[in-house]
Amino acid sequence: MPELPEVETVRRGLEPVMAGRRIVRVEARRPDLRFPLPDRMAERLTGRRVMHLGRRSKYLLATIEGGEVLIMHLGMSGRFTIDGEAHGRFALATGGDARHDHVVVEMAAGNGGGAQAGAHRITYNDPRRFGFMVLVPGAEIEGHPLIRDLGPEPLGNELTPAYLAARAAGRTADLKAFLMDQRTIAGLGNIYVAEALFRAGISPNRAAGCLTDKAGRPTLRAERLVPAIRGVLADAIAAGGSTLRDYRAADGALGYFQHSFLVYGRQGEACVRPGCRGTVQRSIHGGRSTFHCPSCQR
Repeated sequence: MPELPEVETVRRGLEPVMAGRRIVRVEARRPDLRFPLPDRMAERLTGRRVMHLGRRSKYLLATIEGGEVLIMHLGMSGRFTIDGEAHGRFALATGGDARHDHVVVEMAAGNGGGAQAGAHRITYNDPRRFGFMVLVPGAEIEGHPLIRDLGPEPLGNELTPAYLAARAAGRTADLKAFLMDQRTIAGLGNIYVAEALFRAGISPNRAAGCLTDKAGRPTLRAERLVPAIRGVLADAIAAGGSTLRDYRAADGALGYFQHSFLVYGRQGEACVRPGCRGTVQRSIHGGRSTFHCPSCQR
């Protein structure tokens, strides 16, 4: 499933042709994805401007003129593509199998007030249909079940060593599970937790409580972990995310961060940390593959 860097890459690809522009036409080619599509979705969106296109955790959030917010999730295989006039590097889209083009949105040519002919066609393609779209009143977004329990954004100011220490106090769950809990940090998943823990030199098998001392203060592990999380996410976004099956950016391009993995998917290979003679191992945590070097991750 796409993680924060992949969703942020898609957001940045869609933003130039959506934010500030009016929706000319909406075509829903089936009634549902993972869940039923919003009631009267075309009617509620057509003619309205997209005021802002944001992201919260792994969700895209389109703030619609009139007060509603369209929450979009890519699921396992969902992707957006853009067809139309050249608009920077994001409009050179190549779509998937057209049989799985489930939602088509046409945007106005510019950010003026008129609903002129659509200059950009945005298509949501999803072979497995694990993605979804939900329309929510803007005033209720923070209390919506998809949003209300999410932890802080890892690239925001709320993620600090002190925050992690407070959340980890008394926790016996392993560190991998703790970090993948969306209530702890929003948007982190299997790949980037493994990579961040390697960069910080911390074993995923340690109890989450290793991030706090007896006085409740952050330990050196917590101090190392926060910049490691920020760094791996920033690097992944710069590389366009990681392509491991169905993911593509909004311009149809593959992400390239998988070529920079230090541990993920490298079981049996020599550790890349200078001076370490260890070998990357694979284990299973909660049904998910975990990769780490037991020699230098302590």
